[in-house]
Amino acid sequence: MKDLIFTVEGSVAKIILNRPESMNAFSEEMLDLWIEALETVRDSDEIRAVLVKGNGRGFCAGGDVKEMKAGNGFYKTSEDRVSTALKRKNSLWKKIQRIPLLLEEIDKPVIAQIHGFAFGAGLDMALMCDIRIAGEQTKVSESYVNVGIVPGDGGAYFLPRLVGIDRALDMLWTGKVLTAQEAKEAGLITFVVPDHELESFTEAYLQKLVTGPQEVIKFVKRAVYQGQDMSLRASLDMISSAMAIVTELEDHKEGVRALAEKRAPRFQ
Repeated sequence: MKDLIFTVEGSVAKIILNRPESMNAFSEEMLDLWIEALETVRDSDEIRAVLVKGNGRGFCAGGDVKEMKAGNGFYKTSEDRVSTALKRKNSLWKKIQRIPLLLEEIDKPVIAQIHGFAFGAGLDMALMCDIRIAGEQTKVSESYVNVGIVPGDGGAYFLPRLVGIDRALDMLWTGKVLTAQEAKEAGLITFVVPDHELESFTEAYLQKLVTGPQEVIKFVKRAVYQGQDMSLRASLDMISSAMAIVTELEDHKEGVRALAEKRAPRFQ
C-alpha cells in the first residue's frame, strides 16, 4: 500500500495521506508522491480543485517520531556535524519544502479536510492550503518545540500571516494544543463542522467550486496571494487586466444572462 493515494474523480484531485499506523507521519515515499501529485495538479487543465485529507484516526502528525528517535530520515545524525547539517538542509529543500513551493504555483482551490489532529508539519501542510475544513473534535498544535526543532517546512512563514506575529510565536514557543473552535477563532480554521458531517460538507463545498467560473476563480486566487506583496497601484493594475480578460469569456456572458433570467448560471 502506498504512503499517499492520489486520485482524480471528475474534476477534483484527491491527495490522501495513507500511513494510518503512524498517524500519517511523513515518510520519504509520502513526500515523493506528494510532490508528484502536486506537479500533476499544476499542469492539468482538467483538474479544477484539490482535496488534501488523511486516512485513519487523524489528518497528520507531521514528522515521524520513531524515525527521529532512530536518527534516520530528515533527522539523521553522525559525527561529521557540518556535513550532516548540510545534508539535512538539502534534504528539506529537495523534499518537504518543495510542497509549499509547488502549492504556490497552483492557481486552483486547494482544500484541507482535517479530522482528529494536525500537529507540527501536519498542521503546517493544512495552513498551506487555501481553505481548511475541520471536524469539531479536531485538535491542532505547532508541536515542534516539544522535540527541540524549528518549523522547517514553512510554518514560520504561513502561521503569522494567518494569526498575527504574537499568536504565532506563542503557538511555536509553547506547543499549545488548540481545539477546532479555538483554532477557528484564531484564524487557523475556515469552517468547523460536526465530525459526522465533515465528508458531506467538504464535498458540497468542492462541488460549488468546480461548477463555478474557472478562470475567474483562478484570477481571484492569484490576485489575493500576489496582492500580499504588491503596492495598491500594482494590485489594481493586475486586477484590471484580469477584468479585461474575464469579461470577454463565455462564463461572464452566461452569468449576466442567468441573472437577467433569474436562474442559476451554467458555467462552462
